[in-house]
Amino acid sequence: MFLYSLMNFDEIKNFNPSNCISGRVMRLSRITANIFRKYLKPFGVTDSQTSILFLVSKHEKGLTQTRITEILQLEKSSLSRNLKRLVDQNYLMKNNSSEIVITQSGKKLVISIIPEWEKAMAEIRSLIGDDGEEALNKVLTNLINKI
Repeated sequence: MFLYSLMNFDEIKNFNPSNCISGRVMRLSRITANIFRKYLKPFGVTDSQTSILFLVSKHEKGLTQTRITEILQLEKSSLSRNLKRLVDQNYLMKNNSSEIVITQSGKKLVISIIPEWEKAMAEIRSLIGDDGEEALNKVLTNLINKI
Protein backbone atom coordinates (compact mmCIF):
# COMPACT_ATOMS: atom_id res chain seq x y z
CA MET A 1 0.00 0.00 0.00
CA PHE A 2 2.86 2.36 0.84
CA LEU A 3 4.29 1.79 -2.65
CA TYR A 4 1.10 3.09 -4.27
CA SER A 5 1.13 6.26 -2.21
CA LEU A 6 4.54 7.13 -3.67
CA MET A 7 3.47 6.55 -7.29
CA ASN A 8 2.40 9.41 -9.51
CA PHE A 9 -0.88 8.66 -11.30
CA ASP A 10 -0.90 11.81 -13.43
CA GLU A 11 -0.66 9.68 -16.56
CA ILE A 12 -4.15 8.36 -15.85
CA LYS A 13 -5.52 11.89 -15.68
CA ASN A 14 -3.71 12.97 -18.84
CA PHE A 15 -4.59 10.24 -21.29
CA ASN A 16 -7.88 9.84 -23.13
CA PRO A 17 -8.82 6.24 -24.02
CA SER A 18 -11.68 7.49 -26.20
CA ASN A 19 -8.98 8.55 -28.68
CA CYS A 20 -7.77 4.95 -29.03
CA ILE A 21 -7.86 3.99 -32.70
CA SER A 22 -8.17 0.30 -31.88
CA GLY A 23 -11.14 0.93 -29.61
CA ARG A 24 -12.91 3.03 -32.22
CA VAL A 25 -12.29 0.48 -34.96
CA MET A 26 -13.57 -2.32 -32.72
CA ARG A 27 -16.73 -0.33 -31.92
CA LEU A 28 -17.26 0.33 -35.61
CA SER A 29 -16.80 -3.36 -36.30
CA ARG A 30 -19.31 -4.37 -33.62
CA ILE A 31 -21.90 -1.88 -34.87
CA THR A 32 -21.62 -2.97 -38.49
CA ALA A 33 -21.47 -6.67 -37.50
CA ASN A 34 -24.73 -6.25 -35.57
CA ILE A 35 -26.41 -4.79 -38.65
CA PHE A 36 -25.15 -7.61 -40.86
CA ARG A 37 -26.08 -10.20 -38.20
CA LYS A 38 -29.68 -8.97 -38.34
CA TYR A 39 -29.86 -9.64 -42.09
CA LEU A 40 -27.80 -12.85 -42.11
CA LYS A 41 -29.52 -14.57 -39.17
CA PRO A 42 -32.04 -16.50 -41.33
CA PHE A 43 -29.20 -18.14 -43.25
CA GLY A 44 -27.39 -19.58 -40.23
CA VAL A 45 -24.02 -18.07 -41.16
CA THR A 46 -21.95 -15.39 -39.52
CA ASP A 47 -20.55 -12.24 -41.08
CA SER A 48 -17.09 -13.85 -41.22
CA GLN A 49 -18.47 -16.99 -42.82
CA THR A 50 -20.30 -14.86 -45.37
CA SER A 51 -17.06 -13.04 -46.21
CA ILE A 52 -15.36 -16.38 -46.76
CA LEU A 53 -18.20 -17.65 -48.94
CA PHE A 54 -18.23 -14.46 -51.00
CA LEU A 55 -14.45 -14.55 -51.47
CA VAL A 56 -14.30 -18.23 -52.45
CA SER A 57 -17.32 -17.85 -54.76
CA LYS A 58 -15.29 -15.33 -56.79
CA HIS A 59 -12.39 -17.80 -57.27
CA GLU A 60 -13.66 -20.77 -59.30
CA LYS A 61 -10.34 -22.65 -59.08
CA GLY A 62 -10.22 -22.26 -55.30
CA LEU A 63 -7.98 -20.60 -52.77
CA THR A 64 -5.52 -21.90 -50.23
CA GLN A 65 -6.24 -21.28 -46.57
CA THR A 66 -3.13 -19.11 -46.43
CA ARG A 67 -4.41 -16.93 -49.26
CA ILE A 68 -7.83 -16.57 -47.60
CA THR A 69 -6.22 -15.45 -44.33
CA GLU A 70 -4.10 -12.93 -46.23
CA ILE A 71 -7.01 -11.45 -48.18
CA LEU A 72 -9.51 -11.32 -45.30
CA GLN A 73 -6.93 -10.61 -42.58
CA LEU A 74 -8.34 -13.43 -40.44
CA GLU A 75 -6.47 -15.32 -37.75
CA LYS A 76 -5.64 -18.88 -38.82
CA SER A 77 -7.68 -20.30 -35.96
CA SER A 78 -10.73 -18.21 -36.90
CA LEU A 79 -10.47 -19.29 -40.51
CA SER A 80 -10.07 -22.95 -39.56
CA ARG A 81 -13.10 -22.84 -37.26
CA ASN A 82 -15.26 -21.09 -39.87
CA LEU A 83 -14.07 -23.34 -42.71
CA LYS A 84 -14.93 -26.42 -40.67
CA ARG A 85 -18.48 -25.18 -40.18
CA LEU A 86 -18.87 -24.26 -43.86
CA VAL A 87 -17.45 -27.62 -45.00
CA ASP A 88 -19.66 -29.49 -42.50
CA GLN A 89 -22.68 -27.67 -43.98
CA ASN A 90 -21.52 -28.62 -47.50
CA TYR A 91 -21.06 -25.01 -48.62
CA LEU A 92 -17.32 -25.36 -49.18
CA MET A 93 -14.95 -28.27 -49.82
CA LYS A 94 -11.30 -28.97 -50.47
CA ASN A 95 -10.37 -29.91 -54.02
CA ASN A 96 -7.62 -32.34 -55.04
CA SER A 97 -5.04 -29.57 -54.62
CA SER A 98 -6.22 -28.90 -51.04
CA GLU A 99 -7.65 -25.56 -52.12
CA ILE A 100 -10.97 -24.37 -50.80
CA VAL A 101 -13.74 -24.28 -53.41
CA ILE A 102 -17.42 -23.48 -53.22
CA THR A 103 -20.00 -26.24 -53.71
CA GLN A 104 -23.27 -25.99 -55.61
CA SER A 105 -25.16 -25.60 -52.32
CA GLY A 106 -22.67 -22.91 -51.34
CA LYS A 107 -23.36 -21.05 -54.58
CA LYS A 108 -27.11 -21.31 -53.94
CA LEU A 109 -26.59 -19.93 -50.43
CA VAL A 110 -24.51 -17.01 -51.74
CA ILE A 111 -27.21 -16.20 -54.29
CA SER A 112 -29.87 -16.22 -51.56
CA ILE A 113 -27.73 -14.08 -49.21
CA ILE A 114 -26.89 -11.35 -51.74
CA PRO A 115 -30.25 -9.46 -51.51
CA GLU A 116 -30.09 -9.38 -47.69
CA TRP A 117 -26.41 -8.42 -47.79
CA GLU A 118 -27.36 -5.54 -50.11
CA LYS A 119 -30.01 -4.42 -47.59
CA ALA A 120 -27.40 -4.45 -44.81
CA MET A 121 -25.02 -2.46 -47.02
CA ALA A 122 -27.77 0.08 -47.79
CA GLU A 123 -28.55 0.49 -44.08
CA ILE A 124 -24.91 1.05 -43.20
CA ARG A 125 -24.43 3.44 -46.12
CA SER A 126 -27.45 5.43 -44.98
CA LEU A 127 -25.87 5.73 -41.53
CA ILE A 128 -22.34 6.68 -42.57
CA GLY A 129 -23.03 8.54 -45.81
CA ASP A 130 -20.81 8.82 -48.87
CA ASP A 131 -18.14 10.69 -46.89
CA GLY A 132 -17.97 7.93 -44.31
CA GLU A 133 -17.66 5.22 -46.92
CA GLU A 134 -14.94 7.15 -48.74
CA ALA A 135 -13.08 7.66 -45.46
CA LEU A 136 -13.28 3.93 -44.67
CA ASN A 137 -11.98 3.08 -48.13
CA LYS A 138 -9.10 5.52 -47.75
CA VAL A 139 -8.11 4.25 -44.30
CA LEU A 140 -8.24 0.62 -45.43
CA THR A 141 -6.23 1.35 -48.56
CA ASN A 142 -3.61 3.25 -46.54
CA LEU A 143 -3.25 0.39 -44.07
CA ILE A 144 -3.11 -2.32 -46.71
CA ASN A 145 -0.47 -0.45 -48.69
CA LYS A 146 1.73 -0.02 -45.62
CA ILE A 147 1.58 -3.48 -44.10
